[in-house]
Amino acid sequence: MPAPKRKGEMMRISLGNCGVICAFAILSACTPQTQDQIARSAAKSAINRVVIERYPSLPLEPAINCIIDNATSQQIYALAADSVTGPTTSTGEIVAGIVQKPETVRCLAGSAVEILGARA
Repeated sequence: MPAPKRKGEMMRISLGNCGVICAFAILSACTPQTQDQIARSAAKSAINRVVIERYPSLPLEPAINCIIDNATSQQIYALAADSVTGPTTSTGEIVAGIVQKPETVRCLAGSAVEILGARA
């Protein structure tokens, strides 16, 4: 961040950076279980945007659940941070990596069968 040009000029912090810092500050005050719930909820928001954009033929809620259930904790926290700043190329790459896992593919296939069975 550049130094102020004039005396008294305030340094600016972008909203995205402030949001991430605030989110992590809030998370650090919670129990581990609450941290996980908050992070998963925030990550679902980022996943939602990617699924709508990249995988429009997938049923939204089941797809989000399959993706979040097969994400590592590191992926969940990265996606949670992206929910504050907005989806990036990295968000799409993380979701694509999770979608390609065999266990995610099985989950998505199982969800599709359940949906089709419910419609029959």
